[in-house]
Amino acid sequence: MSVVIITGSTGLIGSEAVRFFCEKKFNVIGIDNNFRKTFFGEDACTEWNRKHLESEYANYTHKNVDIRNEDAVNCIFKQYGNDVKLIIHTAAQPSHDWAASDPIMDFTVNANGTLTLLEKFRQYCHQAVFIFTSTNKVYGDLPNYLPLVEMDMRYELASKHNWYDGIDETMSIDQSMHSLFGASKVAADVLVQEYGRYFKLKTVAFRGGCLTGPAHSGTKLHGFLSYLMRCCISGNKYFIYGYKGKQVRDNIHSHDLVNAFYHFYQNPRSAEVYNIGGSRFSNCSMLEGIKLCEEISGKKLNYEYVDQNRAGDHMWWISNVSKFKQNYPEWDYKYDIKTILQEIYNVQKTLI
Repeated sequence: MSVVIITGSTGLIGSEAVRFFCEKKFNVIGIDNNFRKTFFGEDACTEWNRKHLESEYANYTHKNVDIRNEDAVNCIFKQYGNDVKLIIHTAAQPSHDWAASDPIMDFTVNANGTLTLLEKFRQYCHQAVFIFTSTNKVYGDLPNYLPLVEMDMRYELASKHNWYDGIDETMSIDQSMHSLFGASKVAADVLVQEYGRYFKLKTVAFRGGCLTGPAHSGTKLHGFLSYLMRCCISGNKYFIYGYKGKQVRDNIHSHDLVNAFYHFYQNPRSAEVYNIGGSRFSNCSMLEGIKLCEEISGKKLNYEYVDQNRAGDHMWWISNVSKFKQNYPEWDYKYDIKTILQEIYNVQKTLI
């Protein structure tokens, strides 16, 4: 029996991973206690996704467990032991705005929860592979000090700059404003690396840009494209915070990210780190995203501009994925920004 343990299994990336590995005939154990509802309210509830997964896949088992609960996590790892071949850790408090409202909750979920999982991995199935969904927020606001050029619809980096094709893993994670969310994810990211190096385990931290897809329960504080499209369809007011709406994000579809996980699992490395996102293939500014949503939905977005940007927010982020592509040349993108937004629209219009 080959078992995959997936935390955050009813969230965007977790549920995509459940479907991916269930369809490859793994026995999938999902750990998720619907904390997204606690963080962001009823609109972010993921119970609908749990019900879909349980009805769709006989080889999926759901565990309503808090990853900070060491005894409960221990029971799961002890039960499956060496049958566990892969751990995909996507559970998190994902919003830097929310983190400031409860720093202890944020840190214990993101850092302590990761440590608990790593230790049970080491104790019960050290031969397995541990994949962690980290974030580009580990770099803090250092990207904002790049020589950006203001254009009509976006900020852009000069084409001759070394990072024009995207920021790579050589950017420092030190001495910058991270937000408290970014700080808790730095702690988790470094722990994942350290367990790989110190204990010689197969671990990786994927430092994601904007992770997106039709299964995203987008809310005001988290889920850029999903929430943007929801507001465009529903007529609810959307708020743009600072940078004239020209801040740039690269956006990677959940399938493309999970497929990257699978490539790593097939040929794992130790204590690895990869920047992963839409890169130059799939990115947009806030204004460009609004324009695309309006074109796809046929509706005008009701939005308000707030001049104050969110603390530590990136003005420009595009991931350089060349390191991952060099290590795993058979991996590539399937979804660009327009395809992603069309998928999100097709789902959202049935829910509103």
